[in-house]
Amino acid sequence: MNSSATVERWPELRHESWSATQQTLQLWTQIVGKIRLRQEPLVNHWWNVALYVTPRGLTTSAMPYEDGRSFRIDFDFIEHVLLIDDCDGGTTRFALAPMSVAEFYRKLFDALAAANVHVSIDRRPNEVAEAIPFDEDSTHASYDAAAANRFFRVLTQADRLCKIFRARFVGKASPVHFFWGSFDLATTRFSGRVAPPHPGGFPNLPDWVTREAYSREEHSVGFWPGGSGTDAAFYAYAYPEPKGFAEAAVSPASALWLVQMREFLLPYESVRTAEDPDAAVLAFFQSTYEAAADLGHWDRATLER
Repeated sequence: MNSSATVERWPELRHESWSATQQTLQLWTQIVGKIRLRQEPLVNHWWNVALYVTPRGLTTSAMPYEDGRSFRIDFDFIEHVLLIDDCDGGTTRFALAPMSVAEFYRKLFDALAAANVHVSIDRRPNEVAEAIPFDEDSTHASYDAAAANRFFRVLTQADRLCKIFRARFVGKASPVHFFWGSFDLATTRFSGRVAPPHPGGFPNLPDWVTREAYSREEHSVGFWPGGSGTDAAFYAYAYPEPKGFAEAAVSPASALWLVQMREFLLPYESVRTAEDPDAAVLAFFQSTYEAAADLGHWDRATLER
């Protein structure tokens, strides 16, 4: 195992080098995330469904179960195992290795049954164009452990910086959390005002789900590992998008506006090769927030430290 002195904090993460693993892993996290969706009471903007970054990977955190029990599911991207822990001291695990989504689904629910946890979920993926039911998906079956570990190490940096940015805001703000539908890490600030109904249109996601997610005016930032020919990037967007937002001057100079996504992107490669990656990301978060808040007429004096 690598010592902390030899771990690369900002590893390379080219989308083309791990796209098959990313697609499979996104579907695996959706299965686990849907278990949390089933077990947790609804929290505004679907905060109850997200996963969280740990020092070893991603976790559901503790989820309630019947008879006063609780359990947790963790992805460990260092030892490459899936773990199920319960409050009575039981632990069940299996190795993360190349396997189909259908096989992962079977292994996970067999492990849950062994832990005396019985949950049912909607077996259809969300926010992906090809929504093969999990228990029928033999198409996605890749797992490159080194690539998964690189992804995890980037998440730890993104999580750390999102938490620093979130701490500067005293208004309503989300936790820093990982959404398995869109497969990205995010934190969101809110103006305090109601937003117009979102038009929806995400693949295999009901519009009423989207409207709950975007029910209040917001500015969101986070990290996305890439897709559809786009490499990994930090991102920022506002909903509703205030007039002039796309033309706003944001930092650093490598940031760009992506028309088709209606958001600013800061390419991850420009961050990892920057003289000060932390400063680059925080400048990006702050400058896009100031553009959204000023153009959207937020009451910044009462919302910021």
